[in-house]
Amino acid sequence: MSFRKIGVIGAGAWGTALAQVCVRAGLDTLLQAREPALAEAMRETGLNEPYLPGVTLAPGMRFTADMADLSGCDLILAVPPAQHMRATLTRFAPFHRAGVPVVLCSKGVERGSLKLMTEVLAETLPDAPAAVLSGPSFAGEVSRGLPTAVTLACADPELGEALLNTLSAPGFRPYLATDIVGAEAGGALKNVLAIACGVVEGRQLGRSAHAALITRGFAEMTRLCVALGGEAETVNGLCGLGDLVLTCSSPQSRNMSLGLALGQGQTVQQALAGKRTVAEGFESAPAVRELAARLDIDMPIATTTAALLAGETTVDAAIEALLSRPLKAERA
Repeated sequence: MSFRKIGVIGAGAWGTALAQVCVRAGLDTLLQAREPALAEAMRETGLNEPYLPGVTLAPGMRFTADMADLSGCDLILAVPPAQHMRATLTRFAPFHRAGVPVVLCSKGVERGSLKLMTEVLAETLPDAPAAVLSGPSFAGEVSRGLPTAVTLACADPELGEALLNTLSAPGFRPYLATDIVGAEAGGALKNVLAIACGVVEGRQLGRSAHAALITRGFAEMTRLCVALGGEAETVNGLCGLGDLVLTCSSPQSRNMSLGLALGQGQTVQQALAGKRTVAEGFESAPAVRELAARLDIDMPIATTTAALLAGETTVDAAIEALLSRPLKAERA
């Protein structure tokens, strides 16, 4: 199994960074942008200033705004925002060749259906073998070649090994897993928890509170993973704990920066005003809350964060609600 022609759908920060990785791995890489003007600007300037300012794009990267141009690719990396994954894959479907694998690189739960991205893929491209790429990775750092390790999850071990070898590049090291559900569960929740951590920082509640929130948030992540049919061991790795620690520890994260603004007294509308891209945690939080209710699992940090984002509670009331919960054993 060999892949040489790679199509990356989505020219946001993360899609562009992954296209950089593919070029560094020696692959023929075509980056698809939704806006024709962006594709043309990247072609002319070698920059993606709207989404990845200051990063020089790798020589040899090709650009398009036409989904049809991806029809000749033998591997697809799908990187639209999670809430746009279904529409994006539906537009790509007429140009997808049966058997061409799709690596899902976006994290979240689809609002309305409450489905993970692999479920969305199965419904839109049923003849596409699936894999999931997830882990602690800031687009700016990855695009510049700084050392990054991620999880590559694929249920087919042979395909997984081929993808592992294909996507490994200088500075970018994927680790193979077979538990796709577990890999998705970590990514689906960590952005919501990062907003909560930002609130803690914005309210200056201290490093102790920050560490406690990450730890108890990780317990919620593990519950969600197991309830969805994944393995707890999976979220102990890069796609769970690793991604959670990174996203909850730096204002580089759009999700943590949103929470930081809320903790400092801004409204959700003020915090999001003027942003070209919306934090994935904001989009996924309502679906995560509904999913927790459907699965009947206790996820107080995630559900309280969803209520805060929906305007159903205030920052101070949310903090009080979490601190006044009944005492319990740590592992419960």
